[in-house]
Amino acid sequence: MEDILENGLTSIMHLPDDCLVFIFQCLSSSLDRESFGLTCHRWLQIQNLNRRSLQFQCSFTLLNPSTLYTNSFDIHPLYLHRLLDRFQHLESLSLSGCTDLTDSGLTQLRFYGSNLQTLNLDCCLSITDNGLFLVASGCPSLEVISLYRCLSISDIGLEILGNACSSLKDVNLSYCSQISDRGLQALTQQCHQLQAVKISHCVGITGVGFRGCSKTLCYVEAEYCKFNPEGVMGIVSGGGMQYLNVSCLSWSPLGDPLGAIGMGCSSSLKILNLRMCRTISDASIVAIAKGCPLLQEWNLALCHEVRLSGWEAISSNCHNLQKLHVNRCRNLCDRGLQVIRDGCKRLSILYLSGCFQISSIAIELFKCYRADIQIIGKEVMCIAPNWEFR
Repeated sequence: MEDILENGLTSIMHLPDDCLVFIFQCLSSSLDRESFGLTCHRWLQIQNLNRRSLQFQCSFTLLNPSTLYTNSFDIHPLYLHRLLDRFQHLESLSLSGCTDLTDSGLTQLRFYGSNLQTLNLDCCLSITDNGLFLVASGCPSLEVISLYRCLSISDIGLEILGNACSSLKDVNLSYCSQISDRGLQALTQQCHQLQAVKISHCVGITGVGFRGCSKTLCYVEAEYCKFNPEGVMGIVSGGGMQYLNVSCLSWSPLGDPLGAIGMGCSSSLKILNLRMCRTISDASIVAIAKGCPLLQEWNLALCHEVRLSGWEAISSNCHNLQKLHVNRCRNLCDRGLQVIRDGCKRLSILYLSGCFQISSIAIELFKCYRADIQIIGKEVMCIAPNWEFR
């Protein structure tokens, strides 16, 4: 900079690259950032080297998966190669919805994926374990990967991923029908910073793959799975679980496995979703109420077998409970509503609808005695917190 001043050079074009990088990073407007590279080739290079995120136009939101097939297109490996060569410092890459993307399309990640921390491959239906090998070999810094509906991924791919990407924190395996506890165990045993796992609709998982997981694991979504008691114990075995969604859980006639949640390893649990666990027993409700003292939100919608002893256990033990979902619980009666009213001193929201054994008088008395509680009639799901894993 001193040489520039001594020679009387005042043009911005004479600024060194590090100064231009600083100027680019100070631009708060996205429009200004996009326009920066239009100045000249040098400024375009500065812009390219500072790009940290790339999302293809075929990417879709999981809130509207119906757009998947109408917007998808084939990404030619050469096209992806050129983009990765241009943006060499990407930290986040989304290829979600690229249904025709093959394993060969991921080859360039072996050369340009060293900085990649987040990779989204949702609904990349043609990606196999070979593709995960390319990801694992080129992205050692990967922290977040989403493989939602990657139907060709198996335990072999997960083992490769777990061995190479030990920094993984957030993994989405929902609807990956070919994976089992073996692949899940490879992740939980190798990735000691693992915080969030989504395995909804993975019919081959019983939960035992979580056994011995790290205490960092605090978030699990496992809707429509089939767990046994040993599997449920495995999920909470790390002792750090804070959010657990096992709604629509089915189990064998051998018995209700959910009582294992309250067997001493779930003392950190804050949000529990048991929606549509229709045959959960009072014994399990009592165990959970006693074993999860920090519970703040509990969804028991459509849990038809919860009876008075279950509601009494919640009333007596859930001292931190703020939100309770009891929509369409067939065996919630006036007496059950009364014990909830008289206990649960921190309760602020009660989701209550379709409980036909509850009289209008009981509801009015509830409102009179507990004006501090908002009664909401429309059924909603347990809302997952906006977890930040990085």
